This record gives sequence, structure tokens and C-alpha cells, in this order.
Amino acid sequence: MFTDYAKIKIKAGNGGNGAVAFHREKFVASGGPDGGDGGKGGDIVFIADDHLSTLTDFRYKRSYQAENGSNGSGNRKTGRSGKDLIIKVPRGTVIKEAESGVVLADISGDGSYILAKGGKGGWGNQHFASSTRQAPRFSRDGYPGEDWEVVLELKLLADVGLLGFPNVGKSTLISVVSEAKPIIADYHFTTITPVLGVVRMDEETSFVMADIPGLIEGASDGVGLGHRFLRHVERCRMLVHIVDVSGSEGRDPIDDFNIINSELEKFDPELAKCPQIVAANKIDLAEEEQLNKFKAFIAEKGLQYFEICAPIEMGTKELINAVAAKLSTLPPIKHYEAEPIPLQILEGKKKSTGFKITRDGDNFYVDAEWLIKIMNKTDMDDYESMQYFQRVLEQSGIIAALVDEGIKEGDTVIIYDLEFDYVP
Repeated sequence: MFTDYAKIKIKAGNGGNGAVAFHREKFVASGGPDGGDGGKGGDIVFIADDHLSTLTDFRYKRSYQAENGSNGSGNRKTGRSGKDLIIKVPRGTVIKEAESGVVLADISGDGSYILAKGGKGGWGNQHFASSTRQAPRFSRDGYPGEDWEVVLELKLLADVGLLGFPNVGKSTLISVVSEAKPIIADYHFTTITPVLGVVRMDEETSFVMADIPGLIEGASDGVGLGHRFLRHVERCRMLVHIVDVSGSEGRDPIDDFNIINSELEKFDPELAKCPQIVAANKIDLAEEEQLNKFKAFIAEKGLQYFEICAPIEMGTKELINAVAAKLSTLPPIKHYEAEPIPLQILEGKKKSTGFKITRDGDNFYVDAEWLIKIMNKTDMDDYESMQYFQRVLEQSGIIAALVDEGIKEGDTVIIYDLEFDYVP
């Protein structure tokens, strides 16, 4: 089964806890605290795998968690870091945060993409020794790893998309101009999955063509198969619109052209702006009057027009040459840039999870898992970003709680790896 959509949960590993330990060695008096730090939690890492072509594996497993970091131990030994969890997806998979829909990553390149960062290891008690506190009997727990619910969408990496009603000859065309071998038969919806074919112009020039199946009226609303596959057109640099100019299915070619373009407009207005070449297929069955009428209609649209008979390769060479020439003037395949996650999404967990404040002299420790995501996305060098972070602390009640604990101007507030002096 071809699967191009999945929703999964990912959870990076938690950091290991810091250790409370004291040095014990013969002939060494008052060895002092030597509790080691916890290990870092494993990251969730996505990479592209060209051996995969669908997201079928994610239909059966919906939750992925990286390994936690190990706890620290005595003799200042840091715990082992958790192993990263590497998740392989087909090249062209776009990953979005489920609630907001913002793009987290486009897995199209050869690099690796960290989608959830593992938590940092907690500090052992060795870090808390001072001239006035020589035997601290406390340590810091490890930080929790990031967790997200994400949507995976496979958007094929194709230069050219073939559009048209079922049985207009898309599969036949891609079979004669490339090495693709789609199923070809004289009935609707023969092609039920997108088919990719590499069209080679010469030793140095080639492009990828995709047969997008199942487009009929109402495809953008879920009719037929088109609603499943319209997303694969979004990356295409240009479109070849194939029309059965003979009307062999009892439809009018002009109506067919308008209906398909209307579906593109409804699904994504940007698709309607994509460069398009029109191929009038089955000209051997078309009446001359009908052929001339359709040709004049396309000419009014200002689009390039070719007449072909795909099974015998009539006109296909001219069509492909025109496609290659057009592609040479167009930008590369669309790449989706990662977007910032709305802060209200990052802040969303605070109401249910709360926070904890621990005082140690002039130091005030704030523990709140929901704050970690906000801190990871906050630019501490940006004034507006810091202003927002301060508002979060005020609105969540953290500042008021610090005041209740007796914090004074100049005392230190420690929120995981962020430290700052309190200023009322």
C-alpha cells in the first residue's frame, strides 16, 4: 500500500541525574564531593533513505523514543550519553508540528535533521561546593528531552508533474519517454500510486517526471484519488496537462482543462501559477473541428500547445524537448524551509505541569519541563525574545512564587542552564 501521510509521536531521551557522592580514599582526609554529572539524552534524528518510497512503516509504529542518559556516579564519573534514535524516511518527506502545522524539516538533502533534542545531564554535587558549603548533599536531576507530535507528508521530488483526467494517456506518455513501467489498461484509475520516471535528454541532462493519478472533479475535496496525491504536485517545477482531445470518454476537452485547473486552484492557489504546457493526446481519434477549437482555446490562454499520440510516440519528442527547454529557465525543485514554532504552542503545557522552586542560600532553582521548549526556541541575545520570556515567567506565576520564597535583588535565578540575577 502506498502511504504518503502519517502522524507519530517522538520523544528525545531524558538527561541522566547528577550523583551525590563524596571522595573516599585511604590517607586522604575530607576528600570532598565528587558526584559526577548525568549523561545527555539521545536525540531524535531523521535522515533520507533512497531505498524507501512510502511511509507505510509508520502505519504500524506511532511512537518513537530515544535512549535516556545514564546517571552520574562517584569519582566525578559522568554518566553515558543516551544513543540517538535515527529514523529513516523517504527523500522528500516534509515534517510538520501536528498542532500548528508549521514545517520543522524538509528531508530532501543528504544531511541529518535533529527534530527533538535530548535533555542535558544534571549536575553532580561536585558543582555545588563552595567556601561556605563544603559538603553539598544534593545534585540536579537531568533535563527532560523534547517531545513532539509530528505529521509526516511525502511530497515527491519531481521536476515535472503530469496532470489530467483518468485514462487520458498519462501513464502511456511516461512509459514511452522514460524507463518507468506503469500499469496501462483501458479503464479508470489504473494508476493508483504516483509513478516516477527519469527522462534522459543526453548523457548530462535529465529530469524526473511524475504521473499524478486520480484527478477528477472534486479531487481537492476528497473525490476519487486526487485528494491523496495533489500534495505531490506541490514541488513540481512545471506541469504537463494532458487532455483527451478526442472526447472518447464523452467529455468536452475544454471542460476537462478547466476542471483540472480549478481543482489545482482550490487545493493550493500557488499551483495555479505553476508553468504549464498542454498536450492534446489521442489526436488520431479527434475530429478536425474539435481539434482546432481546443487549439484556439489554449492559444487564448497563452500556453504552449502540442499535439501527440502517445502510444505511437507521435509528437512526444517535440513535447519533451519543449519541457526540457522550459525547465532550463526555472528555479530548482521547491524546498520547504523550517519555520519557527508559535510560542503559544511551546507554552501550551505550562498550565497542566506547573513548576517547582528550590532555594539554596541566594540561589533559586526553577524546575518546569514546559519551559524547556520555550528556552530552546528563545534567542537570549534578542530583546523582544527576552521580553516575551519574562512575560511567560510573570504570567505563569513563577516570579510571584520567587517573591514568596524571599528572593531579593541580586539573588541568582537558575532555570536549567540559564542563570540571571533577579531584578525586581
